[in-house]
Amino acid sequence: MTSLADLHALMSRLGHPVVGSAAPSGSGFADGAPYRFEIPSVEGPEVLEAVVAEADRLGVPVARTSQGSGVMMLTDEEITRMARIGAERGIEVNLFLGPRAAWDTGGQAKLTQAVGAAARGNAMVAACLADALRACSLGIRSLLVGDLGTLDLLRELKADGTLPANLVLKTSVLMPLTNGPTAALYERLGATTVNVGTDLTVPHLAEIRAATGLPIDLYLEVPDDQGGFVRFYEAVEIVRAAAPVYLKMGLRNAPNIYPSGGHLGAAPKELGRERVRRAALVQRLIEQLDPALAKPSQTSDLGVPEL
Repeated sequence: MTSLADLHALMSRLGHPVVGSAAPSGSGFADGAPYRFEIPSVEGPEVLEAVVAEADRLGVPVARTSQGSGVMMLTDEEITRMARIGAERGIEVNLFLGPRAAWDTGGQAKLTQAVGAAARGNAMVAACLADALRACSLGIRSLLVGDLGTLDLLRELKADGTLPANLVLKTSVLMPLTNGPTAALYERLGATTVNVGTDLTVPHLAEIRAATGLPIDLYLEVPDDQGGFVRFYEAVEIVRAAAPVYLKMGLRNAPNIYPSGGHLGAAPKELGRERVRRAALVQRLIEQLDPALAKPSQTSDLGVPEL
């Protein structure tokens, strides 16, 4: 029978060693900062305006906002407003690509989230590509991808010039990424930033970091439907092991607002403000626990809209 040591040696030979304890990654973003803040569920221009105002008030350097309802749930005017705010503030505005199994007529996604972001059939893939083309034509330079085949096709469209070469392709938390080999695969298929599983240990994150140089996106506070963890006191260890890393500020005890719209009233804006407040709490904690960690900033490697 193969021993545990033999299995670990095999993984090392294949380029994906099993990590027992995490050493500092030694990497960072273009400006050297090891972490940045991402505010998710920024579903439209009014929410983005509220997030920016709260970030100014609390002194939180928000580098990226992401949206979950999809490009198809925004008008051209709304996308243009979001792009303008992002361009003026140097913030990456990330929009989800539209149709997904969870909203489709199929039954499996009603029973499990495992296929919730998948594109059911080639026509749905085509609709995701249509969303990508539309968003980019309106100035967006960062897209959130939930389907593996769609990711590969977006890579091809970037390569042939149909889509901008500097377009950020961010994988969704709904595309499970829980190990180094999968991270390396996503990179080969065109991902430029990868959202990892919400429950990974620090050694797991170190294994992913060893497999790819791409930025890692990790929920530091996790929505209830993704586990509901609050990992504030792990922030320094996570940053050290996973840098460069986007710390995503979700919320426990918060409603799922997808697809968003005016029927939800002020809730999306208030949730956005609270996510920024959570980021301020994490920033204070990181500065207290490890003052030597460089502070996050916005630099040219972000997918800032281009108008």
